[in-house]
Amino acid sequence: MPKSEAGASAEARVRMLYPEGGPGRHLKERLKGGDVLIGGMVSEYARPSLTKLYQMAGFDFLFIEYEHTFFGPSDLADAVLAARDNGLPVISKVPELERAEVAKLLECGVVGIQLPRTETRDQLETLRSYMKYTPNGTRASASGFGNSDYIRPANKAQWMRDQNAETTVVVHIETRLGYENAEEIISTPGVDMVYVGPGDFSIEMGHPDDRDDPEVVRAMDEILELCKKYRVPFGTTASGPEAAGRWIEKGAQFFEVVSELTLILEGASQVVSDYRGLVK
Repeated sequence: MPKSEAGASAEARVRMLYPEGGPGRHLKERLKGGDVLIGGMVSEYARPSLTKLYQMAGFDFLFIEYEHTFFGPSDLADAVLAARDNGLPVISKVPELERAEVAKLLECGVVGIQLPRTETRDQLETLRSYMKYTPNGTRASASGFGNSDYIRPANKAQWMRDQNAETTVVVHIETRLGYENAEEIISTPGVDMVYVGPGDFSIEMGHPDDRDDPEVVRAMDEILELCKKYRVPFGTTASGPEAAGRWIEKGAQFFEVVSELTLILEGASQVVSDYRGLVK
């Protein structure tokens, strides 16, 4: 079979998994349609088995905590590929705003890049340039990896256009400066999602880890209203289901919910507690 025919056939098989055109577009279309999405965090154990468990649990996307933790390159790539194969779009923090760091995440199949400590429009314009192909940016061409499900695109020009539609720019506001510049940030062309990190944000607002403090909530409400103004989906990590319900009522559309470390500790602790309770 000629190379172009083989590529076209493989692309058709991928379209069966992503009829909307790819995991990134699937993610954005769901948000545009008003869905509320729940993301499972990966903090240390970046394994295909964890990805599959998250998929079976019903999470809508995978969030890679790649700022505070370290993953081996092959572990991270395997987990991302498993997510794509199981219909889970992947958003990842980028360790730093650097071209190669962004490229490696995109090339392994991540569709959303979340920029920690987003504070200025200039940062986002730089990130967007790294993420988009010409004429929208300066991303270097590299297909045939996780970004194309290891298929050599039959039509490279069309694939590049598709990638520009696919890649997802995620703002991460967690500092007072980011809060002060929120409108400048959120109104930046090309912003797809806005996440407020309540842990560091509560510290910056003078109420360490009190995510439900009125001053913290009031500032987050202001950011949410700006998101509505510019029609950009807003998300956060709520203190619990009750708080999440309040955010949904206000218009929040996505949550980065819980990490595997918390799930393992809480689940294991409950099992031990149940068994200890049997001892009289």
